[in-house]
Amino acid sequence: MSWNIVEGWATHLHPDKWSGALIILALFVLAGLVLSHLLKHTIRLVVERDHDNRLDRMSISFLSKVASAFVWIMILMLYAHMIPALDKLATALLASVSVASVVFGLAAQSTLSNFVAGFSLIFYRPFRLGDKLQITAPTGVETGIVEDVSLGYTMLKTYDNRRVIISNSSISSTTMVNLSAKEQRTMAIIAISVGYDSDIDTARALILEIASGIPEIEEVVGCPVTNLGASSVDFSLRVWCADSGVAAGVTNTVLESVKKRFDAAGIEIPYAYQNLVIKEVPEALRREERAGAE
Repeated sequence: MSWNIVEGWATHLHPDKWSGALIILALFVLAGLVLSHLLKHTIRLVVERDHDNRLDRMSISFLSKVASAFVWIMILMLYAHMIPALDKLATALLASVSVASVVFGLAAQSTLSNFVAGFSLIFYRPFRLGDKLQITAPTGVETGIVEDVSLGYTMLKTYDNRRVIISNSSISSTTMVNLSAKEQRTMAIIAISVGYDSDIDTARALILEIASGIPEIEEVVGCPVTNLGASSVDFSLRVWCADSGVAAGVTNTVLESVKKRFDAAGIEIPYAYQNLVIKEVPEALRREERAGAE
């Protein structure tokens, strides 16, 4: 009786049977889940024990995704090799592998370029996880912190909690500004304009006094006149701040304080305006106008 049961199970588990193929598939999926979990757990333990930050977090994150994808590809290949029907299908496809590879390459050109670009980002390391990048997106210039680098896309988290998702091929071929690279100290350059009738020495003294009283400013470099515009004299206040985020806040604070102090001191912040010069009307035109009026 027991021998018949064993024979029955052996028949159901045979790869030629659809029931056996399904059972083997379930076992392979279970094995893949276990291997992926162990891989991620091992990588997480390695990162947690790296107290000196010798390992690049972005490289570890990207390579762990590659390793997980490799595990599932191997599981799929082993399963296809064990099932005779799939093995025969794979053998038949090998006869047209060149055509299939060309078709697949054309169809997945964008995906493959993103995948290869991900490796270039890991190899050249223009930025790391946690770096603050400034890039040009369809919505304009976006500034965000690198949150994740996947097999195809890089994700930035902006200051207002949005997620900007850029393909790896796009970000590897575009010009970006890394606001966190090496030294975070940032110079804020703030443009301030006064009218031509204003005393520039008094205006400069007020601007420097305001900048000196802001605690977020580490060093005041200067405030030279940089341009004589069509309707204004333009200053450029230059100050050092701890990082780009502080520099943005300092710019807003300086502009608001300058507006209030200039109003109190009677210093004009001019509108853009034009002077219209009306030339004398020719005598012949005057005679025509008088004749028309009569």
